[in-house]
Amino acid sequence: MRKNAHPHSGRAFTERRWILPFFASLLISLTLFLATLFGIFSSPSDGDPLSLDFISFSPMEDSSDYFVESDLKISFDQAGRSNMEAPRIAYLISGTKGDTQRMRRTLQAVYHPRNQYILHLDLEAPPRERIELTTTIKSDPTFREVKNVRVMEQSNLVTYKGPTMIACTLQAVAIMLRESIDWDWFVNLSASDYPLVTQDDLLHVFANLSRDLNFIEHTPIAGWKLNQRAKPIIIDPGLYLSKKSDIFLTTQRRSLPTSFKLFTGSAWIMLSRSFLEYCIWGWDNLPRTVLMYYTNFVSSPEGYFHTVICNTEEFNKTAVSHDLHYIAWDNPPKQHPRLLTIKDFDNMVKSGAPFARKFTKDDSVLDKIDKELLGRSEGRFAPGAWCIGSSDGGVDPCSLRGEDSVFRPGPGAERLKELFQKLLSEDLYSKRCSFQTSESVNRSVH
Repeated sequence: MRKNAHPHSGRAFTERRWILPFFASLLISLTLFLATLFGIFSSPSDGDPLSLDFISFSPMEDSSDYFVESDLKISFDQAGRSNMEAPRIAYLISGTKGDTQRMRRTLQAVYHPRNQYILHLDLEAPPRERIELTTTIKSDPTFREVKNVRVMEQSNLVTYKGPTMIACTLQAVAIMLRESIDWDWFVNLSASDYPLVTQDDLLHVFANLSRDLNFIEHTPIAGWKLNQRAKPIIIDPGLYLSKKSDIFLTTQRRSLPTSFKLFTGSAWIMLSRSFLEYCIWGWDNLPRTVLMYYTNFVSSPEGYFHTVICNTEEFNKTAVSHDLHYIAWDNPPKQHPRLLTIKDFDNMVKSGAPFARKFTKDDSVLDKIDKELLGRSEGRFAPGAWCIGSSDGGVDPCSLRGEDSVFRPGPGAERLKELFQKLLSEDLYSKRCSFQTSESVNRSVH
């Protein structure tokens, strides 16, 4: 019997076993398909049974809900401060060896209880100077009570032409963002800077401006700067040494970037909080990309913020090409501005700028500015409406504080308004972050 059996009968029986599972799975698939089909073409409610409202076969109009970068941007937009409140300004005042007294004088000249202040004395200054600066701040009763002045505990080496100046500025901004939510603009000053208007003048005028404006002198980089700044690769010793030295060039050169355009301008800035939040958080990564590029760039402080803001659609229309400083250059201009003296006083006042640089320590022109523009006495704050004490007997009227949202603007406010009328005119507005040269614009407002 076994010999006469068909040799393939066992295999045929075995292969028939798939038929039952096949038809079972086919029945299940057909059932699911029909359920899905009728589910799509039936309304979840009693509406039109052919309604397709809850499913779309067209491209999504707004896909921002799916990306975390959009959530970050929205969160910062909603956290904006009301323009109805009087503005507040965050200051970084930086110095180096021998600048302790100059920094203290500049601080007193720009002090106001509404503002925030960070002092940075770089690593070249000996520890005793840093201790002296900290002790001075802690011993002042106004600073101790208001608590709006800080000294950076971590000192950095700062090379002006290298990226260490940018790193120090970004660190100060990050500290300001962490420590205080109450500021609208950020200003960087050095110990050789000095104000030409009172803080009452400045805050009064800025109260009528959009909090989104960024004052940053900028122009597309071109000509000799392309070859002497953009193409060389530099090393900043301040990134890895404990003693300051100048940058040095490598033998290598590089091509220009193609994913963003390069801009240059003044290293002295007044930037909005919203733009600096973007620079710190960088939710689309451009600020970090540009920062890495400028790590090896000659005079990177004169290009980093300028390149970021002019390559960002959200902010490039907010850039006003002025650094709010009066600066006098030799003719032809050299790498550093010339020192200001009494001879420059009238031109400083006529410029309408709220700040000026560079001054030597205790130059007589500073005393003239104190007396005629700020109303400040030696060793005291520049007075404002917040100073409500009596000056009888030589007492400092700022020793008694009043309401810090009340301002008493003077002639400096009128000069500043005239400057802003030029800067914010329709003609200059259309040239913001333009790829055309802006030298004529800068000449018209300086």
